[in-house]
Amino acid sequence: MKPTADELYALLYDESVPDWPGEIEFYRELARESAARGQAALEVACGTGRVAIRLAEAGAEVVGFDMAPAMLERAREKTRGVPNIEWIDADMRSFQLDREFGLVIIPGHAFMNLQSSREQLDCLECIRCHLLPGGTFVLHVDHQDRENLAWLGGLPGHAGERFEVDREVINPLSGCPIRILLSWAYEPSTQKATLTTVWEEIGPDGSVSERWQKGPRDFHCLFRYEAQHLLERSGLEIEAVYGGFDRSELTGDSPEMVWVARRPS
Repeated sequence: MKPTADELYALLYDESVPDWPGEIEFYRELARESAARGQAALEVACGTGRVAIRLAEAGAEVVGFDMAPAMLERAREKTRGVPNIEWIDADMRSFQLDREFGLVIIPGHAFMNLQSSREQLDCLECIRCHLLPGGTFVLHVDHQDRENLAWLGGLPGHAGERFEVDREVINPLSGCPIRILLSWAYEPSTQKATLTTVWEEIGPDGSVSERWQKGPRDFHCLFRYEAQHLLERSGLEIEAVYGGFDRSELTGDSPEMVWVARRPS
């Protein structure tokens, strides 16, 4: 049976989305510190468990949640028999897990799925409530550096107007190559980037034998002081903001923003 677009996205996610440089060790270090205190780690919007599974492999007790059933099913398939990881169906805008954590993370730009300040604050306030006093929160979002701003400014106003090949991967169900095409758009007045994704499976004769489409999906592009305001308004104390997982200073050329904050003791 042909998978749905959501099922295909989950199936190909790990191969399609590589780790950021230094990302996994950055989270592992924090998870080990939390585990040494007997505290568990929580990944918000965990997807297929790309990060959470590596933290569990490092010995941490980990909970991951997501609202995409296909992503969670893939995560569960990958961790059958793993005792120190739990997967939960929940919405990052409003969740109640009835426990607290020493570490909470939102990796992979997932926070950018939230479109309004109300949604963003609801998420951050839920996170604060799930952090132990003194617990650490890490937020990873895209940084609108000089290069990214130039790219955004050159995008059309509507997704679907221009598709570009992103990469090719192998469909594990059929063994055939799949070409991934992306169409981005950007609206400066709302800071909204919009993405439409198309997957084309290439048959033995070189023609497109199957096609899937997902989107358009909207992402909110945050700027530095917007993110700082949200964190402070939600009652979290900012410890640092980095321009990458190497803990480098955030500058106009930094491609990422990595925020480290704590719940006040």
